[in-house]
Amino acid sequence: MENKIRAILNASIAVKQQLLQDDQLIHTINEVSTAMVNCFKQDGKILFCGNGGSAADAQHLAAEFSGRFYKDRAPLYAEALHVNTSYITAVANDYSYNEIYARLVKAKGRKGDILVGLSTSGNSQNIIEAFKVAKEREMVVVGLTGETGGKMKQYCDYLINIPSADTPRIQECHITVGHIICQLVEENYFG
Repeated sequence: MENKIRAILNASIAVKQQLLQDDQLIHTINEVSTAMVNCFKQDGKILFCGNGGSAADAQHLAAEFSGRFYKDRAPLYAEALHVNTSYITAVANDYSYNEIYARLVKAKGRKGDILVGLSTSGNSQNIIEAFKVAKEREMVVVGLTGETGGKMKQYCDYLINIPSADTPRIQECHITVGHIICQLVEENYFG
């Protein structure tokens, strides 16, 4: 059993090592942090969406911005779009589960805001529909996916496609990348 634990830890480290060696992904992470700083400087907001574990990750990252990360500082407008269960269940029932995020992006998204969608496959239809609306509203679209980017990649201004097809390893890297972005935004926005 202990060998299994070591193998899992090594698999997680290996994906992070691949990410570390990918100059394009490192550059994209830096660009996303800069775009977020610019968004906040323009009094914009960051909206997050995901499903299952990726919804939990979306909520986690939104909290890092709206609460605090390292610094005791003013809150930044960031929210996870799935936190209202009455809304989610009503729209899923009355329209379609594929519409749950798109309708909220229509209601809340404005030009220059950022929509971040997390999907390990990159094929989550409800996130794709939200990305379509975000593009119509001239929002900046950031996708955090697995290695292929899936169908989401065609709608992304910035694609952070973790070099793995293993869902837990992708999600671990999504949080790592999210934390890096939070730290860079906080340091660059607040000085």
